[in-house]
Amino acid sequence: MAQLVDKAKNYVTDKVTNMRKPEASLSKFRLKGVSREGVDYLADVSIDNPYSHSIPICEISYVLKSDGRVIATGTIPDPGSIKGNDKTVLNVPVKVPHSVLVSLVKDIARDWDIDYLLEVGLIIDLPVIGNFTIPLSTQGEVKLPTLTDFFKN
Repeated sequence: MAQLVDKAKNYVTDKVTNMRKPEASLSKFRLKGVSREGVDYLADVSIDNPYSHSIPICEISYVLKSDGRVIATGTIPDPGSIKGNDKTVLNVPVKVPHSVLVSLVKDIARDWDIDYLLEVGLIIDLPVIGNFTIPLSTQGEVKLPTLTDFFKN
């Protein structure tokens, strides 16, 4: 009987491991706008759904780091769902307070940009498997707003 249970466990494990899962990527990280509270950035997360039905997204969490320090974190609860057999692009807003930018003066003074590392966790609800986290990360540099950007809004 124990052998039968072990064979069943191995079969299910093999099927779940080889099951197609949604894939995601971070395609853009850009300046959205400037306000009195801080600087708003926008990250685009592109998700491919291999299933014929939509899949609910439970939560999106993000951490923005610069110079080894966390400068912004946040979560977006229940942002919607991923369309079936399609590519869905989600916009993840990231707000960086002005006070944090002041602490990055050394990096900013060199080239008027922020060298960043953005980590995003996309938690989706897959049938049979349950909650599944797709970890994403990207790094690069993003330009800071100039004085003219303050007066555009």
